[in-house]
Amino acid sequence: MSPRDEIPALKGQDGEGSVQVHQDASLKIEGAKVFSVYGKGGIGKSTTSSNLSAAFAKMGKRVLQIGCDPKHDSTFTLTGRLQPTVIDILKEVDFHPEELRPEDFVADGWGGVKCVEAGGPPAGTGCGGYVVGQTVKLLKQHHMLEDTDVVIFDVLGDVVCGGFAAPLQHADRAVIVTANDFDSIYAMNRIIAAVQAKSANYKVRLAGCVANRSKDTNEVDRYCDTVGFNRIAHMPDVDAIRRSRLKKKTLFEMDDEDDIIACRAEYVRLAETLWNGTEPLAPAPMEDRDIFELLGFD
Repeated sequence: MSPRDEIPALKGQDGEGSVQVHQDASLKIEGAKVFSVYGKGGIGKSTTSSNLSAAFAKMGKRVLQIGCDPKHDSTFTLTGRLQPTVIDILKEVDFHPEELRPEDFVADGWGGVKCVEAGGPPAGTGCGGYVVGQTVKLLKQHHMLEDTDVVIFDVLGDVVCGGFAAPLQHADRAVIVTANDFDSIYAMNRIIAAVQAKSANYKVRLAGCVANRSKDTNEVDRYCDTVGFNRIAHMPDVDAIRRSRLKKKTLFEMDDEDDIIACRAEYVRLAETLWNGTEPLAPAPMEDRDIFELLGFD
């Protein structure tokens, strides 16, 4: 018998060197359309997620946004302030969730969007996947998912370990936020590989990417054409978006200006695209050296 023959067959593999940790069937989110938003750190995922939530609310949908970042700043433009995290609130009751009420960990945001900040473990400790799991479990226990049309997970950075890939276990579609530059497209390529791995065992599929804070989209489009991916929205680099963050508001609360009206329309168009359903994409991520060749600059 060769050494290869002695290696046990592992079921549920979701990538080289890893084994899938299967989701508890009782935590399955049913009835709502679920989207996970990923992208390079600092690329504007929270801005995209919050304005997308507001756009869904503008369409009359019942929306729940879940921030999955220890900084707990995903929903502050919807609520006007930083919300306490689920993990901190659980600590206050010595991890007895039966002592909590929905209003202890769910805040009402603009347009009626329900806002939850899952938080995360202290730096260098614990697992983000546990935090996401506990948050969904708590929402299920309090029946907060039964009257929801759309759930949006806003996920930390471009971390694609098992923990922060946990929202992919719940999502129908993953949306990647990028910019028209090498670093964010390089991160997008890695995220595509992670989603493709999860899609072997879960329903999640890629919806497409949003070119954010970018005057042009030529590099994003060149990458998408190469791997078989789609750009489904373009948010230009306008000062109104920066000002909305400083004012702790979504674009939908800002005074009417030409740039703001145009960006609102693009967010609504994106929300309509996602609501109506996107083709389940299966792009082929590039090898690192190949993406350097495609997008590298002299």
